[in-house]
Amino acid sequence: MILKNKYLLILLLVIGVSSTAQKSEDKCTSYHYEGRVELRDNNKVLLIGSASSVSFDFEGISCEISLQSVDSYEHHNYVALELDGKYIRRIRIEKGGVQNFPIAVTNKNKKHHLAIYKATEAANGTVLFAGTTAKIKKSSRKMHKKIEFIGNSITCGMGNDLEIPCGTGDWYDQHNAYWAYGPILSRTLKTDFLLSSVSGIGMYRNWNDEHINEAIMPDVYENLYLNKDNSKPYDFALQPDVVSICLGTNDLSEGDGHKARLPFNEDKYVANYINFIKTVYRHSPKTQIVLLNSPMVSGDRNLTLLRCLKKVIAAFETDKLHKDIALFEFKPMKPNGCGSHPDIADHKIMADQLTPFFKKILDEK
Repeated sequence: MILKNKYLLILLLVIGVSSTAQKSEDKCTSYHYEGRVELRDNNKVLLIGSASSVSFDFEGISCEISLQSVDSYEHHNYVALELDGKYIRRIRIEKGGVQNFPIAVTNKNKKHHLAIYKATEAANGTVLFAGTTAKIKKSSRKMHKKIEFIGNSITCGMGNDLEIPCGTGDWYDQHNAYWAYGPILSRTLKTDFLLSSVSGIGMYRNWNDEHINEAIMPDVYENLYLNKDNSKPYDFALQPDVVSICLGTNDLSEGDGHKARLPFNEDKYVANYINFIKTVYRHSPKTQIVLLNSPMVSGDRNLTLLRCLKKVIAAFETDKLHKDIALFEFKPMKPNGCGSHPDIADHKIMADQLTPFFKKILDEK
Protein backbone atom coordinates (compact mmCIF):
# COMPACT_ATOMS: atom_id res chain seq x y z
CA MET A 1 0.00 0.00 0.00
CA ILE A 2 2.84 2.36 0.93
CA LEU A 3 4.57 1.40 -2.31
CA LYS A 4 1.41 2.14 -4.33
CA ASN A 5 1.07 5.54 -2.66
CA LYS A 6 4.69 6.28 -3.44
CA TYR A 7 4.15 5.46 -7.14
CA LEU A 8 0.97 7.57 -7.13
CA LEU A 9 2.89 10.50 -5.65
CA ILE A 10 5.60 10.17 -8.30
CA LEU A 11 2.95 10.00 -11.03
CA LEU A 12 1.27 13.15 -9.74
CA LEU A 13 4.62 14.96 -9.61
CA VAL A 14 5.38 13.94 -13.20
CA ILE A 15 1.95 15.15 -14.35
CA GLY A 16 2.47 18.42 -12.47
CA VAL A 17 5.88 19.00 -14.04
CA SER A 18 4.50 18.13 -17.50
CA SER A 19 1.64 20.60 -17.04
CA THR A 20 4.05 23.36 -15.97
CA ALA A 21 6.30 22.65 -18.94
CA GLN A 22 3.31 22.69 -21.29
CA LYS A 23 2.11 26.04 -19.94
CA SER A 24 5.59 27.49 -20.32
CA GLU A 25 5.82 26.14 -23.87
CA ASP A 26 2.38 27.51 -24.73
CA LYS A 27 3.37 30.97 -23.50
CA CYS A 28 6.58 30.87 -25.47
CA THR A 29 4.75 30.08 -28.70
CA SER A 30 2.54 33.11 -28.07
CA TYR A 31 5.40 35.43 -29.02
CA HIS A 32 6.42 35.98 -32.62
CA TYR A 33 9.95 37.08 -33.51
CA GLU A 34 11.09 38.56 -36.81
CA GLY A 35 14.47 39.71 -38.09
CA ARG A 36 17.90 39.23 -36.53
CA VAL A 37 17.23 38.43 -32.87
CA GLU A 38 18.82 36.36 -30.12
CA LEU A 39 16.41 34.43 -27.91
CA ARG A 40 17.02 34.27 -24.16
CA ASP A 41 15.35 32.35 -21.33
CA ASN A 42 11.86 33.16 -20.04
CA ASN A 43 10.61 34.65 -23.33
CA LYS A 44 13.24 37.39 -23.27
CA VAL A 45 14.80 38.38 -26.58
CA LEU A 46 17.54 40.69 -27.80
CA LEU A 47 16.49 42.72 -30.84
CA ILE A 48 19.64 43.11 -32.93
CA GLY A 49 19.11 44.23 -36.51
CA SER A 50 17.15 47.15 -37.90
CA ALA A 51 13.37 46.58 -37.57
CA SER A 52 13.87 43.26 -35.79
CA SER A 53 10.77 42.70 -33.70
CA VAL A 54 8.81 40.84 -31.08
CA SER A 55 5.00 40.81 -31.20
CA PHE A 56 2.12 39.21 -29.32
CA ASP A 57 -1.65 39.20 -28.85
CA PHE A 58 -3.16 40.21 -25.53
CA GLU A 59 -6.43 41.03 -23.79
CA GLY A 60 -7.22 44.12 -21.71
CA ILE A 61 -7.23 47.88 -22.05
CA SER A 62 -3.60 48.42 -21.04
CA CYS A 63 -0.30 46.77 -20.26
CA GLU A 64 3.34 47.51 -19.70
CA ILE A 65 6.37 46.31 -21.64
CA SER A 66 9.87 46.04 -20.16
CA LEU A 67 12.81 47.10 -22.30
CA GLN A 68 16.51 47.75 -21.82
CA SER A 69 19.25 49.20 -24.02
CA VAL A 70 22.13 46.70 -23.93
CA ASP A 71 25.61 47.30 -25.34
CA SER A 72 29.28 47.17 -24.38
CA TYR A 73 28.79 50.71 -23.04
CA GLU A 74 25.70 52.47 -21.73
CA HIS A 75 23.67 54.63 -24.08
CA HIS A 76 20.05 55.17 -25.09
CA ASN A 77 18.25 53.36 -27.89
CA TYR A 78 14.91 53.42 -29.72
CA VAL A 79 12.02 51.14 -30.61
CA ALA A 80 8.91 51.81 -32.68
CA LEU A 81 5.52 50.55 -31.49
CA GLU A 82 2.60 49.28 -33.56
CA LEU A 83 -0.75 48.50 -31.90
CA ASP A 84 -3.50 46.68 -33.79
CA GLY A 85 -1.77 47.39 -37.08
CA LYS A 86 -1.36 51.12 -36.45
CA TYR A 87 1.88 52.95 -35.71
CA ILE A 88 1.81 54.54 -32.25
CA ARG A 89 5.16 56.21 -31.72
CA ARG A 90 8.90 55.78 -31.40
CA ILE A 91 10.07 55.58 -27.79
CA ARG A 92 13.47 56.29 -26.32
CA ILE A 93 14.97 53.74 -23.93
CA GLU A 94 17.35 55.59 -21.62
CA LYS A 95 20.65 54.00 -20.62
CA GLY A 96 20.65 51.88 -17.50
CA GLY A 97 18.52 49.00 -16.27
CA VAL A 98 15.22 47.57 -17.46
CA GLN A 99 12.50 50.22 -17.85
CA ASN A 100 8.74 49.82 -18.04
CA PHE A 101 6.63 51.53 -20.69
CA PRO A 102 2.81 51.76 -20.50
CA ILE A 103 0.69 50.79 -23.51
CA ALA A 104 -2.85 52.13 -23.56
CA VAL A 105 -5.57 50.72 -25.82
CA THR A 106 -7.93 53.20 -27.47
CA ASN A 107 -10.29 50.85 -29.33
CA LYS A 108 -12.91 48.44 -27.95
CA ASN A 109 -11.57 45.23 -29.47
CA LYS A 110 -11.41 42.30 -27.08
CA LYS A 111 -8.01 41.14 -28.35
CA HIS A 112 -5.09 43.35 -29.39
CA HIS A 113 -1.81 42.88 -31.20
CA LEU A 114 1.34 44.74 -30.13
CA ALA A 115 4.54 44.74 -32.20
CA ILE A 116 7.81 46.19 -30.93
CA TYR A 117 10.34 47.04 -33.66
CA LYS A 118 13.94 48.07 -33.11
CA ALA A 119 14.18 51.53 -34.68
CA THR A 120 17.98 51.63 -34.66
CA GLU A 121 20.51 49.24 -36.21
CA ALA A 122 22.89 46.48 -35.11
CA ALA A 123 25.74 48.97 -34.62
CA ASN A 124 23.69 50.68 -31.88
CA GLY A 125 23.75 47.64 -29.60
CA THR A 126 20.68 45.58 -28.76
CA VAL A 127 17.30 46.20 -27.20
CA LEU A 128 16.28 43.61 -24.63
CA PHE A 129 12.59 42.75 -24.47
CA ALA A 130 12.37 41.62 -20.83
CA GLY A 131 8.65 40.85 -20.66
CA THR A 132 5.19 42.34 -20.34
CA THR A 133 2.35 42.58 -17.84
CA ALA A 134 -0.12 41.87 -20.64
CA LYS A 135 -2.50 38.92 -20.51
CA ILE A 136 -0.97 37.05 -23.44
CA LYS A 137 -3.29 35.17 -25.81
CA LYS A 138 -2.15 32.47 -28.17
CA SER A 139 -2.75 33.25 -31.81
CA SER A 140 -2.30 31.47 -35.11
CA ARG A 141 -0.23 33.29 -37.69
CA LYS A 142 -0.94 33.00 -41.40
CA MET A 143 1.95 31.93 -43.58
CA HIS A 144 3.30 34.94 -45.47
CA LYS A 145 5.83 35.28 -48.22
CA LYS A 146 9.15 36.70 -47.09
CA ILE A 147 11.54 39.40 -48.29
CA GLU A 148 15.10 40.04 -47.09
CA PHE A 149 16.45 43.55 -47.64
CA ILE A 150 20.25 43.78 -47.74
CA GLY A 151 21.68 47.29 -47.77
CA ASN A 152 23.29 50.25 -46.08
CA SER A 153 22.05 53.33 -44.19
CA ILE A 154 19.15 53.85 -46.60
CA THR A 155 17.85 50.35 -45.88
CA CYS A 156 18.38 50.97 -42.13
CA GLY A 157 16.17 54.07 -42.19
CA MET A 158 19.01 56.31 -41.02
CA GLY A 159 18.19 60.02 -40.84
CA ASN A 160 14.54 59.56 -41.82
CA ASP A 161 12.71 60.54 -38.60
CA LEU A 162 12.96 64.31 -38.15
CA GLU A 163 11.20 64.44 -34.79
CA ILE A 164 14.66 65.34 -33.45
CA PRO A 165 16.16 68.00 -35.75
CA CYS A 166 19.08 67.03 -37.98
CA GLY A 167 22.48 67.90 -36.55
CA THR A 168 21.35 67.55 -32.94
CA GLY A 169 21.76 64.67 -30.51
CA ASP A 170 23.59 61.46 -31.41
CA TRP A 171 24.08 60.18 -34.95
CA TYR A 172 21.31 57.60 -34.57
CA ASP A 173 18.68 59.87 -33.00
CA GLN A 174 16.91 60.17 -36.36
CA HIS A 175 16.89 56.41 -37.07
CA ASN A 176 13.48 54.80 -37.56
CA ALA A 177 13.73 51.48 -39.37
CA TYR A 178 9.96 50.99 -39.08
CA TRP A 179 9.59 53.71 -41.72
CA ALA A 180 12.36 52.48 -44.04
CA TYR A 181 11.30 51.51 -47.57
CA GLY A 182 11.61 47.75 -46.91
CA PRO A 183 9.21 47.53 -43.96
CA ILE A 184 6.80 49.95 -45.67
CA LEU A 185 6.83 47.78 -48.81
CA SER A 186 6.38 44.62 -46.75
CA ARG A 187 3.37 46.01 -44.91
CA THR A 188 1.82 47.01 -48.23
CA LEU A 189 2.36 43.55 -49.71
CA LYS A 190 1.58 41.77 -46.42
CA THR A 191 4.89 39.91 -46.35
CA ASP A 192 7.27 39.04 -43.53
CA PHE A 193 10.64 40.75 -43.79
CA LEU A 194 14.22 40.83 -42.58
CA LEU A 195 16.67 43.73 -42.77
CA SER A 196 20.35 42.82 -43.10
CA SER A 197 21.70 46.35 -43.30
CA VAL A 198 24.55 48.45 -41.90
CA SER A 199 25.05 52.20 -42.27
CA GLY A 200 28.10 53.21 -44.28
CA ILE A 201 28.76 49.70 -45.58
CA GLY A 202 29.62 48.69 -49.11
CA MET A 203 30.32 45.71 -51.30
CA TYR A 204 34.10 46.16 -51.60
CA ARG A 205 34.74 49.33 -49.54
CA ASN A 206 32.78 51.54 -47.16
CA TRP A 207 31.78 55.20 -47.07
CA ASN A 208 35.09 56.41 -45.67
CA ASP A 209 37.28 53.30 -45.58
CA GLU A 210 39.05 51.33 -48.32
CA HIS A 211 38.35 48.02 -46.53
CA ILE A 212 41.37 48.62 -44.30
CA ASN A 213 39.91 49.17 -40.82
CA GLU A 214 36.24 48.35 -41.38
CA ALA A 215 34.34 45.25 -42.45
CA ILE A 216 32.33 45.24 -45.67
CA MET A 217 29.00 43.46 -46.20
CA PRO A 218 30.55 40.17 -47.41
CA ASP A 219 32.53 40.09 -44.13
CA VAL A 220 29.55 40.48 -41.80
CA TYR A 221 26.50 39.07 -43.58
CA GLU A 222 26.80 35.54 -42.18
CA ASN A 223 27.28 36.81 -38.60
CA LEU A 224 24.18 37.28 -36.43
CA TYR A 225 25.26 40.70 -35.18
CA LEU A 226 26.35 42.01 -38.62
CA ASN A 227 29.86 42.68 -37.35
CA LYS A 228 33.23 40.90 -37.34
CA ASP A 229 32.20 38.56 -34.51
CA ASN A 230 31.75 35.17 -36.17
CA SER A 231 31.30 33.33 -32.87
CA LYS A 232 27.54 33.81 -33.28
CA PRO A 233 26.63 32.88 -36.85
CA TYR A 234 23.23 33.78 -38.27
CA ASP A 235 21.11 30.63 -38.72
CA PHE A 236 19.32 31.70 -41.94
CA ALA A 237 16.16 30.02 -40.67
CA LEU A 238 14.07 32.53 -42.58
CA GLN A 239 14.12 31.42 -46.20
CA PRO A 240 13.13 34.51 -48.19
CA ASP A 241 11.11 34.28 -51.37
CA VAL A 242 12.91 37.42 -52.53
CA VAL A 243 16.28 38.91 -51.55
CA SER A 244 16.64 42.60 -52.36
CA ILE A 245 20.19 43.99 -52.48
CA CYS A 246 20.84 47.73 -52.46
CA LEU A 247 24.60 48.25 -52.13
CA GLY A 248 26.81 50.63 -54.07
CA THR A 249 26.14 54.09 -52.64
CA ASN A 250 29.15 53.85 -50.31
CA ASP A 251 31.41 52.08 -52.80
CA LEU A 252 30.88 55.01 -55.18
CA SER A 253 31.06 57.75 -52.56
CA GLU A 254 33.98 60.15 -52.17
CA GLY A 255 34.07 59.73 -48.40
CA ASP A 256 34.39 62.72 -46.10
CA GLY A 257 36.63 64.63 -48.52
CA HIS A 258 39.54 64.59 -46.04
CA LYS A 259 40.59 60.95 -45.82
CA ALA A 260 42.47 59.59 -48.85
CA ARG A 261 40.05 58.00 -51.31
CA LEU A 262 41.01 55.87 -54.30
CA PRO A 263 39.07 56.04 -57.59
CA PHE A 264 36.11 53.65 -57.77
CA ASN A 265 37.30 50.17 -58.77
CA GLU A 266 34.65 48.71 -61.03
CA ASP A 267 36.30 45.30 -61.29
CA LYS A 268 36.56 44.88 -57.50
CA TYR A 269 32.96 45.94 -57.01
CA VAL A 270 31.64 43.51 -59.63
CA ALA A 271 33.81 40.61 -58.45
CA ASN A 272 32.79 41.07 -54.81
CA TYR A 273 29.13 41.39 -55.79
CA ILE A 274 29.24 38.14 -57.77
CA ASN A 275 30.84 36.27 -54.87
CA PHE A 276 28.36 37.78 -52.42
CA ILE A 277 25.41 36.55 -54.49
CA LYS A 278 26.94 33.07 -54.37
CA THR A 279 26.95 33.38 -50.57
CA VAL A 280 23.27 34.36 -50.60
CA TYR A 281 22.45 31.38 -52.83
CA ARG A 282 24.35 29.04 -50.52
CA HIS A 283 21.98 29.93 -47.68
CA SER A 284 18.81 30.62 -49.69
CA PRO A 285 19.05 28.54 -52.89
CA LYS A 286 15.40 28.95 -53.91
CA THR A 287 15.20 32.72 -53.56
CA GLN A 288 14.67 35.31 -56.27
CA ILE A 289 17.36 38.03 -56.12
CA VAL A 290 16.59 41.63 -57.06
CA LEU A 291 19.38 44.20 -57.44
CA LEU A 292 18.51 47.84 -56.76
CA ASN A 293 20.40 50.93 -57.82
CA SER A 294 20.51 53.79 -55.32
CA PRO A 295 18.16 56.77 -54.93
CA MET A 296 21.18 58.69 -53.58
CA VAL A 297 23.34 58.12 -56.68
CA SER A 298 22.66 60.13 -59.83
CA GLY A 299 24.24 61.31 -63.07
CA ASP A 300 27.40 59.60 -64.29
CA ARG A 301 27.81 57.70 -61.05
CA ASN A 302 24.38 56.14 -61.51
CA LEU A 303 25.32 55.11 -65.06
CA THR A 304 28.47 53.48 -63.64
CA LEU A 305 26.43 51.71 -60.96
CA LEU A 306 23.88 50.40 -63.45
CA ARG A 307 26.66 49.19 -65.77
CA CYS A 308 28.21 47.28 -62.86
CA LEU A 309 24.90 45.73 -61.79
CA LYS A 310 24.25 44.56 -65.35
CA LYS A 311 27.71 42.95 -65.41
CA VAL A 312 26.86 41.13 -62.18
CA ILE A 313 23.61 39.83 -63.67
CA ALA A 314 25.40 38.78 -66.88
CA ALA A 315 27.76 36.61 -64.79
CA PHE A 316 24.77 34.42 -63.88
CA GLU A 317 23.19 34.16 -67.34
CA THR A 318 24.11 30.48 -67.70
CA ASP A 319 23.08 29.61 -64.12
CA LYS A 320 20.30 27.04 -64.41
CA LEU A 321 20.11 26.27 -60.68
CA HIS A 322 18.62 29.60 -59.59
CA LYS A 323 15.98 32.06 -60.73
CA ASP A 324 16.99 34.87 -63.05
CA ILE A 325 18.32 37.92 -61.21
CA ALA A 326 16.16 41.03 -61.67
CA LEU A 327 17.19 44.70 -61.74
CA PHE A 328 15.16 47.63 -60.43
CA GLU A 329 16.00 51.30 -61.06
CA PHE A 330 14.76 54.00 -58.70
CA LYS A 331 13.71 57.31 -60.20
CA PRO A 332 16.07 60.21 -59.37
CA MET A 333 15.40 61.64 -55.90
CA LYS A 334 16.52 64.65 -53.90
CA PRO A 335 16.51 63.21 -50.35
CA ASN A 336 15.07 65.35 -47.58
CA GLY A 337 16.30 63.54 -44.47
CA CYS A 338 19.40 64.07 -42.36
CA GLY A 339 22.83 63.73 -43.93
CA SER A 340 21.39 63.58 -47.46
CA HIS A 341 19.34 60.51 -46.56
CA PRO A 342 15.69 59.97 -47.49
CA ASP A 343 13.14 61.09 -44.91
CA ILE A 344 9.98 59.12 -44.13
CA ALA A 345 8.08 60.69 -47.02
CA ASP A 346 10.95 59.79 -49.39
CA HIS A 347 10.94 56.19 -48.13
CA LYS A 348 7.21 55.99 -48.88
CA ILE A 349 7.91 57.17 -52.43
CA MET A 350 10.62 54.51 -52.79
CA ALA A 351 8.25 51.83 -51.47
CA ASP A 352 5.53 52.97 -53.88
CA GLN A 353 7.95 52.63 -56.78
CA LEU A 354 8.97 49.14 -55.67
CA THR A 355 5.47 47.83 -54.92
CA PRO A 356 4.25 46.79 -58.42
CA PHE A 357 7.67 45.35 -59.29
CA PHE A 358 7.86 43.18 -56.17
CA LYS A 359 4.17 42.26 -56.30
CA LYS A 360 4.64 40.84 -59.78
CA ILE A 361 7.63 38.77 -58.66
CA LEU A 362 5.83 37.47 -55.56
CA ASP A 363 2.66 36.65 -57.49
CA GLU A 364 4.70 34.52 -59.90
CA LYS A 365 6.23 32.44 -57.10
